[in-house]
Amino acid sequence: MKPKNANLIAVEKFLKQNKIATLDQLKEELETSSTMTVFRKLKSLQYLTSYSHRGKYYTLNSIAEFNEIGLWSFHSIGFSKYGNLIETAKEFIEQSKAGFSAHELSQILNTEVKHPLLRLFQQKRIYREKIANRYIYFAWHAEKRKQQINIRKIGASQDELNISHEVDFFRDELKAAIILFYSLLNEKQRRLYAGLESFKLGHGGDKKIAELLGIDSHTVAKGRREILGGDIQTEGVRKKGSGRKATEKKFQKSSSESKKF
Repeated sequence: MKPKNANLIAVEKFLKQNKIATLDQLKEELETSSTMTVFRKLKSLQYLTSYSHRGKYYTLNSIAEFNEIGLWSFHSIGFSKYGNLIETAKEFIEQSKAGFSAHELSQILNTEVKHPLLRLFQQKRIYREKIANRYIYFAWHAEKRKQQINIRKIGASQDELNISHEVDFFRDELKAAIILFYSLLNEKQRRLYAGLESFKLGHGGDKKIAELLGIDSHTVAKGRREILGGDIQTEGVRKKGSGRKATEKKFQKSSSESKKF
C-alpha cells in the first residue's frame, strides 16, 4: 500500500525534474483523470500558473527564480510573482512611471496583453487615456495616475520616454544566447556586436551591455560609434585593382611570338 503522501511527493519530484508541466502531464504522472485531484496536490505544494500560454503550465513557488521585476521564464513560458496575466498587467501598470500602451507592456511580458488591459479598464481597476493617437493605460489611483500622465505627456512617445530604464527587456534565455554568440566572435566582431546591442537598447545601453558581457563600457561605446558611423574596415576583402594580374595579354603575346618561328 502506498504511503498517504506518495502522490504529493510524486508531483513535487516531477516538477523539480521538469521545472514546469501541463495538467495532462500531471494527470499522467498521478495516474488519474481527475482535475480536482491534481489541483489538490498542487495547492498543498504552493503552485504557480503561467501568465503566458493561456495559463496552461504549472510550476512551484520554490522552483521559480524571479528576476528584479518579478518575472521568470522557462522555455519562453512566463511566470509572475503577481499571479495570472490580469493581475500581472495591473501590477506593472500601477508601478510604471509613465503608464504603458498595450504594445509596450506586451514587449515586457512577451505575450499579448490587449484584452487583459481592456478587461481591467472595464472593471475600473486601471485608467485609460488617448495620448499621441494611442491608448495609454495608467493606475486607477488619482494621485499616481496624475503623475504618470504628466510624465507621459512630456515624453509623448515610447522612444522619448525610453521606458527601458523601468524594466529589463532581456529574458534569461536571451541573455544566455547573446553571451554565447559573443564568445564565438573575434575581438573586433565582439566590439561591433556589443555596440549594435547597445544601440538597440538606447539610453544607458552601453552600461547594460558592458555589465552583461563583462567588458568596459568604453569598448561598447566605441563599437556603437563604428556601427553608426559606417567606418568599418572589412578584413579579407580586396581593394579594387588588387589581387592577381590578368594573364590574357601575356598569353596573346606568347602566341604571336610563336608564329614567327
